[in-house]
Amino acid sequence: MVKVRWARTEDAADVAEVHVDAWRSAYARLIDQAVLDGLDVDRRATMWASFIARSLQGLPPEGYDEPAHRLLVAEDDDRILGWAAFGPGRDDGQSHRGELAGLYAHPSVWSRGVGHALIACVDEELRAQGFADAYLWVLAGNERAIGFYERHGWIADGGEKFGDAGGATGLHELRHVRALT
Repeated sequence: MVKVRWARTEDAADVAEVHVDAWRSAYARLIDQAVLDGLDVDRRATMWASFIARSLQGLPPEGYDEPAHRLLVAEDDDRILGWAAFGPGRDDGQSHRGELAGLYAHPSVWSRGVGHALIACVDEELRAQGFADAYLWVLAGNERAIGFYERHGWIADGGEKFGDAGGATGLHELRHVRALT
């Protein structure tokens, strides 16, 4: 049975493994394969340990001047199956809205309710923080994720951006929004 809880610093390596494996599966043919092959779980674990520790203190990631986000993990039998990062909107003029900054499940458990459990908890937490609506960014062409978000009430609003993340450049992302009330 999937249980969702707040991340702890000792979860960092498992969160990193989910992150890397999910990127490699979800973004194959959408991101340069050399970038995906170069992802390193140990480097990601160090980043996630810092992120989690700072988030537990209500601080943004080190080196960033943005709102602090929190991290939930989904687990079953003490195995981390997925995670979701969220908080106040980080984009210009969006701090009044909640943001689902990332949601990933390990590819071995796709379509088994892990993402559903996480997104339901994120919606609840964002409502509890007083947000009436929220947004997220999804990589253009990631039809699996787009379908997942749309099944959970997220709607593309025409917003888009181009940028870099995780060593990949020129990423085209589409914004989806959802009322939380």
